[in-house]
Amino acid sequence: MPNPSEDDAAAFAPPEYVHAFDDSRRLTGANLYFDVAGAALETRGGQPVPRELADWRQNIADARDALHWAEGRIVVREHASGASLAFAAPIDQLYAATEVNEWAWTDAVGAAVQPALAPHAPGYAAYWDRGDALRTLRALAQAEARPDLIELLEQARAHGLPAYSDDDALSIGEGAGSQTWPLDGLPGSTQVPWPRLHAIPTAVVTGSNGKTTSVRLLAAMARAQGWITAYSSTDGLFVDGERVDSGDYSGPVGARTLLRQPSVQAAILETARGGILRRGVTPQQARVALVTNISPDHFGEYGVHSLDDLAQVKLTVARALGDDGVLVLNADDPLLSQRASSLAQTLAWFALDDAHPRLQAHRAQGGATCGVAAGRLWLSQGDVRHDLGAVEDLPLTLGGRARYNLANLAGAALAAVHLGVVVDRIAAVLAGFGSQPGDNPGRLQRWRFGATEVYLDYAHNPDGLRGLLEVAARRDGRLGIVLGQAGNREDADIRALAGVVADFVPDRVVLKDIESFLRGRAPGEVAALLRQELLRRGLPETALQVCLDEARAAAELLEWAAEGDVLVLPIHNSDARDAVVALLDRLQLGQWRPGLPLADESIGETE
Repeated sequence: MPNPSEDDAAAFAPPEYVHAFDDSRRLTGANLYFDVAGAALETRGGQPVPRELADWRQNIADARDALHWAEGRIVVREHASGASLAFAAPIDQLYAATEVNEWAWTDAVGAAVQPALAPHAPGYAAYWDRGDALRTLRALAQAEARPDLIELLEQARAHGLPAYSDDDALSIGEGAGSQTWPLDGLPGSTQVPWPRLHAIPTAVVTGSNGKTTSVRLLAAMARAQGWITAYSSTDGLFVDGERVDSGDYSGPVGARTLLRQPSVQAAILETARGGILRRGVTPQQARVALVTNISPDHFGEYGVHSLDDLAQVKLTVARALGDDGVLVLNADDPLLSQRASSLAQTLAWFALDDAHPRLQAHRAQGGATCGVAAGRLWLSQGDVRHDLGAVEDLPLTLGGRARYNLANLAGAALAAVHLGVVVDRIAAVLAGFGSQPGDNPGRLQRWRFGATEVYLDYAHNPDGLRGLLEVAARRDGRLGIVLGQAGNREDADIRALAGVVADFVPDRVVLKDIESFLRGRAPGEVAALLRQELLRRGLPETALQVCLDEARAAAELLEWAAEGDVLVLPIHNSDARDAVVALLDRLQLGQWRPGLPLADESIGETE
């Protein structure tokens, strides 16, 4: 397609139309807009006018006709910063689909201001010569098309099997019941060993807080069932308890990688907001999907500006369920409760109180629930009730103080029973999980140095941080905390995090950056916003310290500590967390006490 230079386009079009969109992406699985593959983009320049949207829709329809694509969903999702424009497209031609979407919107926006452009102006033909545009798009689609891939995907669907394709490979079935072929070596349909291919027990976990803990709990329960279990998370990929790769794998790449592992008999997949919005969800026949909660976080990206928007995104995991799959929801979350009536899937509910009205009503209809009654955790399946143990005896609750972990236990137990884990094995995992540091690294880990306590956690949003501080803070002794935030949060969200800390009136706050999470912010910019808000909330300047290196910030707080203090370390970068955990383990082994020098145990650099 002809493409005018930026200078030419700028000379003849209003600046906001030079680049008419902020993001254009492939949707490789079920997504926020529909349950098939497609393409989406985010408009730029404020709210689109009806004429522009109508022209975009017509352009999509015309392109589908020209490319001989089947009809399908066309979705406009208007939001505070513009609109998300999405349409269903063939899964083997998604790169072409993004080009179609970009042309359709740029042309629609240009058509709305066409009188301002002279037909002889540079760039005019590129925007308005539909014939050239559609011929170029047709050539792109034909070059990308893979009829052999489509035939195999249709055969897999006819056999009732999940199938996953990407830029490199196609797999049919899952885990131990799968086989994978490179795209340049696809078999004929008769060469596929259909009888031995099958799905495996799969759970999808999402939510604002508690995802990774819930994934680890579910994986432990699946292993207790005797299955070779894989799980993906923000910490990496794990098979049978061993890490096979490090990094954030809470999206489609991690899911596909594990579902193709030939030894795997069950899969637990952490599914974060970003992956859902960028690509969609991967599993096609999950037995269970768990939504832990909805909390303010990540506003401003991909048209997500409110809790209601975020709830819509998180509930996309329902599209990953098989026909008999179960959606497990938190009844204590008002947004999830409000949206329940619009959900077609079979539901199961958990709450901190087993007498919650929604749990009682659900049990009366024969549904499954999990909640606390008389200090014990109860799993109910209709009239059948199972005692999972005394809350104070479950290590992950820290004697019942960590209520958010109690919610994680209830949700994971309920999800596990629908995954196919027997109740006795669920109870056995709950009775021991959290007693060893390796059970849940980086999540509510605790060290004692005499009368001083140190808590390390991932708490990354206001609700998560408040929950952590409620567990850690106590009336006697001083409180110190390391505080930072990722750069892709809105200023208001960063200030809200500082507000939570100010509510607990800490004696020392060490402000940090999060390496690899600056995301467009200048070094120290987030720390400056946090400092400004803490001062506005009444904390004295003497209580605030800036140390941008995350691991070194933790060491600075340890050097400040005195006997009887409580130190809270929300550490987010995985390398920094590993360094801080290693430091704390060495200090504990060496019987270090506050007031003693860290000596050669110091880490990082002070800024």
